[in-house]
Amino acid sequence: MNKVLFAFGIHNHQPVGNFDYVFEDAYQKSYLPFLEILESHPKFRITLHYSGVLLDWLEENHADFIMRLKEMVDSRQIEMMSGAHYEPILVAIPDRDKVGQIEKLTREVRRHTGYDAKGMWMAERVWEPHLPKTLREAGVTYVILDDSHFKYAGLKEEELFGYYVTEEQGETLKVFPISERLRYTIPFQMPEDTLEYLRRVAARGKNEVAVFADDGEKFGVWPGTHEHVFKNGWLEGFVSALEKEEKSIEMVHFSEALERLPPKGRVYLPAASYREMMEWALPSTATRELEEFEQRLKDDDLFESYNIYVRGGFWRNFLAKYPESNHMHKKMLYVSKKIEDSRGSLPEETRKKALDYLWAGQCNCPYWHGVFGGLYLAHLRHAIYKNLIKAENTIQNEIHRKGVQVSAFDFSGNGEEDVVIESPTLNLYLDPSAGGSLVELDYKPAATNLMDTMSRREEAYHRKLLEDFSSNASSGEVASIHDLMISKEENLQQYLKYDWYLRRGLIDHFLAPGTTLGQFADCEYLEIGDFVDNPYEYEIAKDREFDTVSLRRTGNLTADSKSIPLQVEKTLRLRQELSEIGIMYKITNLSEESVELHFGVEWNVGLLAGNAPDRYYEVGNRKLADRKLASKGKLENVKALALVDEWQNIRVDFEYEDPAKIWRFPVETVSLSEAGFERVFQSSVVFAHWQFLLNKGEQITKAFTCSISSVK
Repeated sequence: MNKVLFAFGIHNHQPVGNFDYVFEDAYQKSYLPFLEILESHPKFRITLHYSGVLLDWLEENHADFIMRLKEMVDSRQIEMMSGAHYEPILVAIPDRDKVGQIEKLTREVRRHTGYDAKGMWMAERVWEPHLPKTLREAGVTYVILDDSHFKYAGLKEEELFGYYVTEEQGETLKVFPISERLRYTIPFQMPEDTLEYLRRVAARGKNEVAVFADDGEKFGVWPGTHEHVFKNGWLEGFVSALEKEEKSIEMVHFSEALERLPPKGRVYLPAASYREMMEWALPSTATRELEEFEQRLKDDDLFESYNIYVRGGFWRNFLAKYPESNHMHKKMLYVSKKIEDSRGSLPEETRKKALDYLWAGQCNCPYWHGVFGGLYLAHLRHAIYKNLIKAENTIQNEIHRKGVQVSAFDFSGNGEEDVVIESPTLNLYLDPSAGGSLVELDYKPAATNLMDTMSRREEAYHRKLLEDFSSNASSGEVASIHDLMISKEENLQQYLKYDWYLRRGLIDHFLAPGTTLGQFADCEYLEIGDFVDNPYEYEIAKDREFDTVSLRRTGNLTADSKSIPLQVEKTLRLRQELSEIGIMYKITNLSEESVELHFGVEWNVGLLAGNAPDRYYEVGNRKLADRKLASKGKLENVKALALVDEWQNIRVDFEYEDPAKIWRFPVETVSLSEAGFERVFQSSVVFAHWQFLLNKGEQITKAFTCSISSVK
């Protein structure tokens, strides 16, 4: 009787910066009960991967779990797999960091379990053809990828029951294809459905390997799965049923398959990830068009035959789709280069400490977005920036660099120069090509980026909020995470507001007469100037006391069908010993007539929680009726305004030379995660504005300071 070899792999991970209770919940609902089932079925052989983030947490919080894991490794029931320690998307980080992260996790796996792992879990199965050489340098001999990668290379379903060899510059690597069919049957369909499929594979003949590998969180953490997998006995039933099929199905480790069987052949895989990831990476309009085209194929009964030729984008598209992700990515590359450039001047222990912060800042989860991916989750982005700034601080504290450094270079990778200002306490990243806006403002003592926010943009799944998805949520069936439609809050449709510009700091607005707070907050107003996102010229200067950056644009207002030339110049001054930015605006009327202006400057301050009692506004000595950072309202004749974050021990103070009107409101996005649709607080908008008459050739100045300090 023919027998199929069945390689079963599980990947377990939690993002850097995720809440401790989320780790604990996943442990109790998935990681622990799964291991307990394995302990009671020692013949069930499995390959496990735990990211370094999760291993570190387990060691600190449940060391007994690792001891039990080691016992099962010693008994040869479990084979361990390595990976990059902090679970980065490998193609997105420098080669030196790829190798360093993989070697780190391999060492940790060996320390915890005694197993010398040669296989690697690829984060999100994001693959590009140049990887084999670097992976081999890091000691990896095999990886597991989706079968779609192989199908994109032209292979057919019947050719994917084994492993292949690929290479780069002569360095060879073994690659296993993960069955998409098994990813969707396990654990969502009855065990018999999977067994029947494996029996059919066994009937094909000898030397066939079926591969399942997927997230461990789908066994207990995804909605409805804990009850289904454990309380209702799906996993117990599945393992028990497999044990009865030993004549036709043999559980093996991936390393055993390599030892017992020759490769199916050579293959060169294109840049790819799993199918859903590639759809998410497309622009929203393209995603909708792809979904519509796929539906047409299904309607014509052509999808199963030809869907492999219908592809989305690839992972790097996220850096074009979301400027916020691109900026975070380029910050990471900038910090990595800083560490590499300081190699000769840093003690080895200091360098290792800086590298570990950097690597933690490379964790993939906040760099992208789909049903998974945490780009819209402020606390995950916050953790990335915190680690990257800590890496910078580690270098700075060792080198003791003094003064303010101002440099201009193409930081964002868009072909335009950015201006980076670095002082002992602050980092400022300015984008002259987009309104001279402030993209990042780091307060180094708290290792926090105060400009960390997201713009509100249309996502392809937003249209589903306008449809009836209640039947799926109430059907009682356990669905794949890709099929679930759950809303964590009623009437989320009312929050579907979209920004036409990027939410940043130092954004210069000229509003039409009669514009209201509501219109401005919803981004449904008339902007009569062309200053928000158009290029500014810049000039860098230095004197004995200050470092200065001036940004200037000669643009136009459109009023009463007339074009009115106007010049805006904004100057930033920093002094080394102060965490204070002095800002002065000069607005000059270049026209031949007088003009009424409604001018204001927008700041987005990201302090993580909009409704927490320890985060609030202060206006002089007055206490507002609603002080929360997610509050919305108007203030008149304001000379001083503060945003206070007691949790992070940060205070952001604005002081205005001329009393200003202040509009304040939250930026809140509606995104989709494995938990369903949810509203997420991103930042607090502080819009200081003035109305004035500017005569022919006249110039007016508006000055204020932004200072950051610890809470007194």
